[in-house]
Amino acid sequence: MLNAFGNGITISSNIGTAPWGASEVNLAHIFHISIALSMFLVGCLVALANQLLLRRFDLPRFLGEVGFIACFSFFINLFTGLFSAIGLPDLALPWRLAAGLAGIMTLGCSISFYQRANLIMHPNDDTTNILRFLYCRNKVVRAQLINFSVPLLVTAGCWLATGKIYAVSIGTLLCLLVNGPMIALADRWLWPSLHHNVTVPKAISDRSENN
Repeated sequence: MLNAFGNGITISSNIGTAPWGASEVNLAHIFHISIALSMFLVGCLVALANQLLLRRFDLPRFLGEVGFIACFSFFINLFTGLFSAIGLPDLALPWRLAAGLAGIMTLGCSISFYQRANLIMHPNDDTTNILRFLYCRNKVVRAQLINFSVPLLVTAGCWLATGKIYAVSIGTLLCLLVNGPMIALADRWLWPSLHHNVTVPKAISDRSENN
């Protein structure tokens, strides 16, 4: 819900969405399907990709991620409608930029919390967690940038195919710059006693450098 709340602010502010959201919007336009369906299908594909990255099949993890993405679209619609109803899209650009930045920071906090709890996560954020601990030596910013490179390539491919691009603006750039550092800051300063519930090699732990 906290993740959807932050996304709802970002979407309603009309300053561009996060890279994964932008790719899903562009895919929806190409295949003439709803954004909610595009979000669900992409989420399922990412959940499958996560199993490959783990190099083992974890059925509860896979089902949890599919369940997360199925519910996530409902809350996105709920919060987007709420913020639209109170007039956020009609505010002047500086106010919408401020709101969008607040939404992105909220996203970072929410991702930090449920990545550390590691019970049920958004598939895209679980990708960051897997990359962070199994491939990037606990470097959250590096893992986040690798994760974001995939939807950016998808969006670029959609643009090459149609000549049009949707949901990409300054908010997308803000998300690229702010999201990873915000997760690292939240890991350190918000609920610091909540350590990462993840089995990793002994050389890597959630107490090592968070950058």
